[in-house]
Amino acid sequence: MREVGRKQGTVSPCAACKLLRRRCAQDCIFAPYFPADEPQRFANVHKVFGASNVSKLLQEIPVLHRGDAVSSLVYEANARVRDPIYGCVGAISSLQQQIEALQAQLALAQAEMVHLRMGRAAYLAHHHHLRRPTHLVVGSTGSTSTASSSPKIADHDHAKPVFALDVMVDQSGLDDPPIWSC
Repeated sequence: MREVGRKQGTVSPCAACKLLRRRCAQDCIFAPYFPADEPQRFANVHKVFGASNVSKLLQEIPVLHRGDAVSSLVYEANARVRDPIYGCVGAISSLQQQIEALQAQLALAQAEMVHLRMGRAAYLAHHHHLRRPTHLVVGSTGSTSTASSSPKIADHDHAKPVFALDVMVDQSGLDDPPIWSC
């Protein structure tokens, strides 16, 4: 993580020591996690949590878990810089709201698909019924009537949809024109 400088084998300071304007020791607790080429990473952590608190925290955590702890600190610090009041909770809440809105849009789209499939099935059943051959049937009383090869289900000229949706699925983020509109 740390690079050896060109002049007389000196070690370049990590981002933390550079910001704190101190000499970076060989056993610097910040050096493995805050490289010199990423100064903003430590700057935000220092601004939100303080270098002393971060140092104490890292010393209490086993070396194996320090990388994960630093990643969490950096994430929270960056979120606090963007949103000082809510931090990452605000980001999580926003993402949850987006998920709920997308789930609602998905449910409406699925309901519309069911509606369209049912309408298509009714249309096909009606037109299939009209195209079936009719046969002359003679009753026992001698009267004649026509019978189709299947019973008539309903008068589709006056049929009402099972449910009606007045839905416009929000596709504003897509490049293509909307394909779902009712």
